[in-house]
Amino acid sequence: MRAVIQRVRHASVDVDDRTTGAIEQGVMALIGVAPEDTQAHADKMLHKLLKLRIFGDEAGKMNLNLQQVEGGLLLVPQFTLMANTAKGLRPGFDGAATPAHGEAMFAYLVARAQQAWPRVATGEFGADMQVSLLNDGPVTFIVET
Repeated sequence: MRAVIQRVRHASVDVDDRTTGAIEQGVMALIGVAPEDTQAHADKMLHKLLKLRIFGDEAGKMNLNLQQVEGGLLLVPQFTLMANTAKGLRPGFDGAATPAHGEAMFAYLVARAQQAWPRVATGEFGADMQVSLLNDGPVTFIVET
């Protein structure tokens, strides 16, 4: 499982002119699923999303996690994160999970996140989404499990 996470001041996802998810300060995570990913990978990813210390403390050092700042978590499915771009100019998607597996793993991640944290919003699996955000920093990380 791979995620691009961004510390944001606010972020939202729209599908067909309706907002499916929105947060204020927090983390927006674009989530890619590989064919071999399991629930254990999703659990490890969620732990990272909630506990990674990417928010500034009173001294301005990245010492606080999402839960400590009481931030929102916006989860957005994005199979293109699993693309292979090493050869040629057309991305290959053999590294991405099948739609059924990807959707099941994303749904599992969302369900576990909602059990663990009250401020969870999501995009919509398989939809043409428009994502808006104000990256805070900018602070962006790639996380893999």
